[in-house]
Amino acid sequence: MSKRDYYEVLEVHRNASETEIKKAYRKQAIKYHPDKNAGDKAAEEKFKEISEAYSVLSDTQQRVIYDQYGHAGLGNGGGGGYSSGGFSGSPFEDLFGDIFGDIFGGRTSQRSRGRRGDDLRYNLSISFEEAAFGLETKIQIPRYQSCDTCDGIGAKPGTSPRVCPTCKGAGQVRIQQGYFSLTRPCPECQGEGQIIDQPCEECRGSGRIRGKRTLTLKIPAGVETGSRLKLSSEGDPGLNGGPPGDLYVVISVQDHPLFRRDGQDIICEIPISFTQAALGCELEVPTLTEKITIKVPPGTQSGKVIKLQDRGFPSLQGYGRGDQLIVLRAEVPTSLTDRQKELLEEFALEGGEEIHPMGKSFFDKVKELFG
Repeated sequence: MSKRDYYEVLEVHRNASETEIKKAYRKQAIKYHPDKNAGDKAAEEKFKEISEAYSVLSDTQQRVIYDQYGHAGLGNGGGGGYSSGGFSGSPFEDLFGDIFGDIFGGRTSQRSRGRRGDDLRYNLSISFEEAAFGLETKIQIPRYQSCDTCDGIGAKPGTSPRVCPTCKGAGQVRIQQGYFSLTRPCPECQGEGQIIDQPCEECRGSGRIRGKRTLTLKIPAGVETGSRLKLSSEGDPGLNGGPPGDLYVVISVQDHPLFRRDGQDIICEIPISFTQAALGCELEVPTLTEKITIKVPPGTQSGKVIKLQDRGFPSLQGYGRGDQLIVLRAEVPTSLTDRQKELLEEFALEGGEEIHPMGKSFFDKVKELFG
């Protein structure tokens, strides 16, 4: 049984653009999809037929071959009847095509026809607390957007781009140089594969206009400076029916006047007086949500750490939370009255080395090493 013409299957004309072919395929694919036609063999066969047609017509090289040689040209892996200056379909051509294709722009010109939009970066600064608890915010992104007047095609409404007659939509032409068959961008369409005779007045044929887009962004709790959030398809729109790029939001967390972060833990250094360290006390300390009271035991040394469990940053993976570490720093008075000096001297004479256990231990070790 002979196959139907692929253009007839998709119900498009032979000069249809990539966008028109894609729209036609989507329309029929939705209509004949097996999920919507359970048990319908005719619909299943129709779906296979339109899928096969689209796989050929959406591929630049296969479409060129099909336009020249029909189904027969695709019978041998898609290249059986395609002439390339005497080396058609041979490994020799494949080998040197890989080497010289990029150099002379062949591959680049093919990609340029349906070029993917650029990825965008947005730098977002958030507070220390917002990084700890997450937030929802709106951001405004300056970017290109698809032209509504021409639906991103670039042609004046009511008209369509036509397939370049020189390269037959491939965006490239082959030239013969000695034993090599090389490719270069088509000079008539500048590698685009199509020609717009009547450009859209709004976008001047580019299919894109400059604008701004407002997005609602959810920042998860636990992010840190350098965290990147990817918003798929929110970058610049593609050219000639290509897919849009992505948007990457890069997080920068502001410093906090009291806290610093160490992984999932929060560190807060709190000064205490010599008397508080020696005698012990109750101390009011800040956390991210409130002030709480902790007990400082008598004889606390400078640098002692008191852990407040589960008061740090949450894990980005969604389980567990760090701690808040209170680091106590005992302050030595820098200005003493005569009476204070006298009392401290009496204090030292009364206690001797026994009141400085860390110092005694250190100097004992020095004596062991050096005698």
